[in-house]
Amino acid sequence: MLRLPDSWIWDFWFAEDGRAYHVFFLKAPRRLGDPELRHFNVAIGHASSEDLVHWTATADVLAPSASPAFDDMVTWTGSVVRGPDGTWFMFYTGGTNTGPGIKQRIGVATSADLYTWHRHPASPVAECDPRWYELLGPGRDEAWRDPWVFADPGGDGWHMLVTARSRSGAAGQRGVLGHARSADLVHWRVEPPLTRPDTGFWHLEIPQVQVVAGRPVLIFSCLPGQLSQQRRDASGPGAIWCVPGHSVLGPFDTARAAPLTGEDLYGGRLVRDRAGQWVMLAFRNLEAGGFVGEISDPMPVSWAADGSALVAAGCERSR
Repeated sequence: MLRLPDSWIWDFWFAEDGRAYHVFFLKAPRRLGDPELRHFNVAIGHASSEDLVHWTATADVLAPSASPAFDDMVTWTGSVVRGPDGTWFMFYTGGTNTGPGIKQRIGVATSADLYTWHRHPASPVAECDPRWYELLGPGRDEAWRDPWVFADPGGDGWHMLVTARSRSGAAGQRGVLGHARSADLVHWRVEPPLTRPDTGFWHLEIPQVQVVAGRPVLIFSCLPGQLSQQRRDASGPGAIWCVPGHSVLGPFDTARAAPLTGEDLYGGRLVRDRAGQWVMLAFRNLEAGGFVGEISDPMPVSWAADGSALVAAGCERSR
């Protein structure tokens, strides 16, 4: 488990360099008192581990820029990949306050060693496209965050999955999986979403795709209070969700998504342990009505007997 005595931890993402696992995470000082204030007092922290259980924290790697900048208010959730020349690329969410709300865009920083990072001058590299996605409005942030970047399985460049909201659909059910493509990890083209709206989710936060036991799966997070009543009635009040797909690009029918956990855990990430077993880690969210702010130990995952969803050891599926 990763716990910092002076800071809350929440959303996180991994990189592996062949020797150790590296985790990057959102952090904020516990001295703030109110956990809700953490979102706007955030830095990106870093720790490493050989076993996903025992962690050594190191210096923070990124924080908001000086104003004016696309990331002068917040630096939120991202992902890390290694480019063809060995350079590490961290894609992250940058936010700035525009008055009506927070405009979210995707930035990128690079590193040779996973410890020292430099913002790429091309940032921001991807932002919301109004042809398909909901833009900023009075009292409403513009959702374009949590980039998950991975190589095309056929070798045709790179894909980015993004937490986004459709420009159409019921107001509370516009959550979709945004999509962008790149040939070089720097220049990105925004494309239509890979899922449809009106499946009961306000948003599909912290998305990730992996191939577990030969089957592609999408996991994402959405709290009970951000589900439609029909979704709660059908699936229960889960927080981390999963749905199988035909490939890592779907199609994913989020109307069939099933909960892995209740709201005690959030922001689940799939990773292979040293034995090659797929496990999920998540941040400890609510316990006894209060925010915890720690990263859990690994939980082995496997497919349910009917193949409809993943099951995480030690977690009750909230049905």
